[in-house]
Amino acid sequence: MPGGAGGDEPLDRLRFPVDPWRLTERFLDTSDLGRTETLFAVGNGYLGMRANPEEGRDSERHGTFINGFHETWPIRHAESAYGLAQVGQTIVDVPDPKVIRLYVDDEPLLLSVADLITYERTLDLADGVLRRDVLWRTPGGHRVRIRSQRMVSFTQRHLALMTFEVTVLDASVPVGISSQLINRQEGVDEYRSAAVAAGASEGVAVAEGEGAPAPDPRRAQPLHERVLLPEVHGSEGARAVLAYRSASSGMSLAVAVEHAIETENEYEEQVTVGPDAAKHVFRVQARAGRPITITKVVSYHTSRSVPPRELVDRCHRTLDRACAEGVEHQLADQRAWLDDYWARSDVEVEGRPELQQAIRWNLFQVAQAAARAEGNGIPAKGVTGSGYGGHYFWDTEIYVVPYLVHTSPMMARNALRFRYTMLPAAERRARDLTEDGALFPWRTINGEEASAYYAAGTAQYHIDADIAYALSAYVEATGDEEFLAREGIDVLVQTARLWADLGFWRGNGERTFHIYGVTGPDEYTTVVNDNLYTNVMARFNLRRAVQAVRDLERSWPGEHARMVARLHLRPEELDAWTRAADAMAIPYDEGLGINPQDAQFLEREVWDLASTPADRRPLLLYYHPLVIYRFQVLKQPDVVLAMFLRGEDFTPERKRANFEYYDPITTGDSTLSAVVQAIMAAEVGYHALALRYFEDALYVDLADLHRNTADGVHVASAAGVWGALVQGFGGMRQRHGTVHLDPRLPEGWQALTFRLTIRRSRVRVTVRQDAVDLAVETDGAVVVAVRGVEVRVEPGVTTTVPLDGHGPRIAGEPDPEALTGTVRADGTVIRSSVPRRPPRRR
Repeated sequence: MPGGAGGDEPLDRLRFPVDPWRLTERFLDTSDLGRTETLFAVGNGYLGMRANPEEGRDSERHGTFINGFHETWPIRHAESAYGLAQVGQTIVDVPDPKVIRLYVDDEPLLLSVADLITYERTLDLADGVLRRDVLWRTPGGHRVRIRSQRMVSFTQRHLALMTFEVTVLDASVPVGISSQLINRQEGVDEYRSAAVAAGASEGVAVAEGEGAPAPDPRRAQPLHERVLLPEVHGSEGARAVLAYRSASSGMSLAVAVEHAIETENEYEEQVTVGPDAAKHVFRVQARAGRPITITKVVSYHTSRSVPPRELVDRCHRTLDRACAEGVEHQLADQRAWLDDYWARSDVEVEGRPELQQAIRWNLFQVAQAAARAEGNGIPAKGVTGSGYGGHYFWDTEIYVVPYLVHTSPMMARNALRFRYTMLPAAERRARDLTEDGALFPWRTINGEEASAYYAAGTAQYHIDADIAYALSAYVEATGDEEFLAREGIDVLVQTARLWADLGFWRGNGERTFHIYGVTGPDEYTTVVNDNLYTNVMARFNLRRAVQAVRDLERSWPGEHARMVARLHLRPEELDAWTRAADAMAIPYDEGLGINPQDAQFLEREVWDLASTPADRRPLLLYYHPLVIYRFQVLKQPDVVLAMFLRGEDFTPERKRANFEYYDPITTGDSTLSAVVQAIMAAEVGYHALALRYFEDALYVDLADLHRNTADGVHVASAAGVWGALVQGFGGMRQRHGTVHLDPRLPEGWQALTFRLTIRRSRVRVTVRQDAVDLAVETDGAVVVAVRGVEVRVEPGVTTTVPLDGHGPRIAGEPDPEALTGTVRADGTVIRSSVPRRPPRRR
């Protein structure tokens, strides 16, 4: 069921005007600080800075984050059991360099109460710089223009750059600028009480009594003990350094800051450094019309084992290089990097600038989350917030990697290599659960399972198949057989072993292979038997492992021999995997003509979502898990996702029947819902519904549709916007190394243009209502299949393929009432209802 973006304009266009290459805020509004701190954040996948104002106030949640830098803490189970996760992991808010406080005639600039004549803040998606331009009338009546820039470098992983320019326009007055580096525990504002900050960080509900929402489990676990233990602090000239070791995880961190001032005014400066703060104060006798420009260059380095003092040396080297090159050089490099990124990644909707702005903002967020993640995973919130504790989930493989595979293959490779480095921990985890092979953690930073709630965590064994799927998609699209031969093969073999050991055979005569006690992607239905998504993906995983091993033996015999010796692989295992895959149990109900989500799914009654009050959503915050588990109700697509990923396993008729059954009972309480529903709605023919789901995904953060944008960008949904456009409306699928197109362009759209990197070539695809245009933008011919017909596209020539429509078009959306009254195989009737709290009785 689509949410709230479709139809009305989702953004206040007086405040956020339409601009295809920029997100601009025209006036200050402090009612949604958390949201705008996320929307205007800058990062590069390693380092991220929330869009807190330079003055440090007002802010909802301060935040500077480094991907993978975390603290550990003991998970305290009220009732423990063998194999439960024991150690939690939470991303740490590292020392904040963004603060640059301004005082004019001894009066501080505080945006929320300042007399702002003009205000404009812009995140430029073309050059990757956050800019702010303010004209302030001081309490003494002086007009002061303040221009600032903030950038986290894509080309230099450990570098951030800020400039701060102050010009007094109509008088000579004293100006003070205090540029600071502050270590805040958990991002707690130094101007707020600890109690208030703790309440905000824990997501404590304001309401009290019956019916109040539960604390939001999507937020990070607050850390109440001191995390960063000081080891080094000091300054030399205009440069200051702070270095720490994390109290429990033992990780080390160093940050160095260098300042420069450029002005014709007289000034003096002072540097003070303590264990948790460094200040560089400039006192300027400002004259009218003569600007004061402060440049602040920052470097961070982190490690799991290197001593902090060595990291300080690395920071110095980064700053030495950056300062020698200069600000303009860094800005030019940033623009060049993004020019290349957009040449590979841009998706254009002709004649729709408001959609274009939102599309580019979403794709820019994926770059900020993944570009320099190297050696780490891609956190669910990137480096824009602490939501989900900075953990890595299956989101990466199913939603983010497919986008990267076809636009930025090296980023995809880095993400998959990170999973490979986690393989030893996954093998240990499988042994903990008495299984062979490897079981990757449901949520993690350091490779160990960090999900305390096993029913919606560890039980999601499908993450093994998700990783195998992404790895296979990468190799097919890029032809990177070396990666598969040297490292990826271990992942495929060990995940296949897990499935072969986890499942079991049942039946007399023609036996079937079953997988019990697992949870699929839908977290509102847990620990079930024969979850369809899990079984379909496990079947793929088993078959892909067999194929990969046999291809390796034929094409890379040396690597095959080393793999067999390393993993002690026996030939009979491949035969066992093939038999299990061929006999995999796939639930199907003859009467309804659908695939049940699991073996017992249809035994439950239906949750009447249409009659559920809007203020009781998401369900997870208002209903006990056991209440939710008793109903047919989905947090996010399960069967529908399986149909998208493994479309060749379902007939067109089955896809439509399944979509029409599950769409009305899918809440969309997960931001992972809308993109998949958009893709499959487009494929089966619900074009208008597909467009509404697409707009839900497009604006989920920009319009704060789930009311938690303050926790950080939903990176998987942002990448999924590309999926909805390219795989939904463009109808793109990759099968057996060939890109297939079967477009579903929405009515009213003139054209949709996207690029695909296929092996070492890039092809531009333009879908129009009557044809598809194909053009190679780099060297090398490309073969693309359009509705089953292969087309060879040569460089320098645009190939046009006529289209006869855009598939079936079905009006409206699936009827939720159609489920009520349907009959199960045993003759009982399915009913719908909403659980209601009984009245209190004395």
